Amino acid sequence: MAGIGLLGAIALAGLVVTVYAAWLFHDLPDATELSDYRPATATRVYAGDGTLIGEFSEERRIYVSYDQIPPVVIQAFLAAEDRNFFSHGGVDVSGLGRAMFKNVFNVVTGRRLEGGSTITQQVAKNILLTNETSVNRKLKEAILSSRLEATLSKEQIIELYLNEIYLGYRSYGIASAAYN
Repeated sequence: MAGIGLLGAIALAGLVVTVYAAWLFHDLPDATELSDYRPATATRVYAGDGTLIGEFSEERRIYVSYDQIPPVVIQAFLAAEDRNFFSHGGVDVSGLGRAMFKNVFNVVTGRRLEGGSTITQQVAKNILLTNETSVNRKLKEAILSSRLEATLSKEQIIELYLNEIYLGYRSYGIASAAYN
């Protein structure tokens, strides 16, 4: 009798996990859309002689391709945000574990919590998802990161990241921040 109860509990747990996974997957955006992604940039108005009169936009952004980004800038962001970027598949398990371990001490000492997201996860969140703080969003982020890594090259992912990241004063992307 106990064996039947145990099998029933396992079957029920499997059903719950399956329903949750189906619910989680049903509304995920398509990661392949990012292969042609170009974020909104400013509308520029020029005078008859070609001088810039003004720019109009909610977000200041100047899009630059990977080839236009100095390697030292890429290396600086990788050192600060995701040192294992070129060796993981979208989710850095060791980085996530390190962040979780450090956050136990950070909570106790009242320090700011550390993030364990990779650059790929940040691209998924910033472009495809919302900023909601939840386990569901983190799971979606991990799934989309895996899909992004299968769809785009590492160079395309870092290009998206460096053109999408908010760097203060309405500046989105490294070129806009440098300009400001």
